[in-house]
Amino acid sequence: MSTAGATADPLAALGALPGVADSVESVRKAVDRVYGHRIMRRRSNAITSEAALRGARGSAALSGADWALEEVRRRTDFSGDDEARTVGAALRLAAEAGQLLSIWRQSPLRVLARLHLVAAADQADQVGRPRQEGEPVDEPLVSLPLPSAAEAHGRLDGLAELIIAGGSAPALVTAAVVHGELLALRPFTSHNGLIARTAERIVLVGSGLDPKSVCPAEVGYAELGREAYLQALGGYVSGTPEGMAAWIAHCGRAVELGARESTAVCEALQRGAA
Repeated sequence: MSTAGATADPLAALGALPGVADSVESVRKAVDRVYGHRIMRRRSNAITSEAALRGARGSAALSGADWALEEVRRRTDFSGDDEARTVGAALRLAAEAGQLLSIWRQSPLRVLARLHLVAAADQADQVGRPRQEGEPVDEPLVSLPLPSAAEAHGRLDGLAELIIAGGSAPALVTAAVVHGELLALRPFTSHNGLIARTAERIVLVGSGLDPKSVCPAEVGYAELGREAYLQALGGYVSGTPEGMAAWIAHCGRAVELGARESTAVCEALQRGAA
C-alpha cells in the first residue's frame, strides 16, 4: 500500500486515484439494481443462499478446483482429493463469513485466524495463526515473491489497524485492499486465496454496500479468469498508482458481475424456473 504514503487516511487516498471513483459508482449502480428487483423483497434469503453457493464455487475455481455448479450443489462429501477439499473449504468459509461480521471491525486478526481454522479443518500446529519463519506456504497458483514472516506479520498488523480505525474510503476500496494485501502477504501456510476472498466478502457485507450478501465477487473473478486476476494482483503488489487503481477496478468489475449473476437468479425465480 505504498501509494497511500503517510496520509491520515491512506485508504481514502486510494479512493482518489484516477478512475477509482468511476468504479465505485458503477458498483453502486449494479448493487442497487439487484436490491431493487421485486424478487428481493419476497425471497432475499433464497438469493443470499444461492449467491453463497455460487461464490464458493467461484472462489474454489480460482484456487484450482473448477467444478460445475451442479456438482458443487450435488456433493455431500468433500473429504476426497485436493480439489474436493478445496471446494469443501470454500463452502465452509461461505457459511462462516456471516457469523463473523460483528467481530471484524473490532478484531480482524481474530477473524482471519478463525477463517484459516475453518478452511483447514484440522488441528495442526500451523492452523489458525500466521505462519512463522521457514514454514512453507501452499499457494501454488500465486507465484509472486513471498514476503518474510516478519514482514507479513508487520503488514498484517498495519492492515488490522486501518480496519479498526475506520475512515471515509468507499467499501469497494477497503475490500480490494484487504483482498489484495492478504494475497500479497499469504500470511497463513495454506488457503490464503480462499481466505482473502472471504475477507473481501465480509468487508462488502459489513460496510452496508451488500448487506444481504447477494453480489458474490468470487463469481466475477472466476468469470474474468485466473490470468486477469493474477495480472491485476501484480498491479496491486507493484504499489504504483496505476497498478493499485487497476486492481481496485478489477475488484469492482468482479462485484458487478456477481450482481449480474444474482439478478439472473432473481429473473429465474420470477419465471418459476429455479
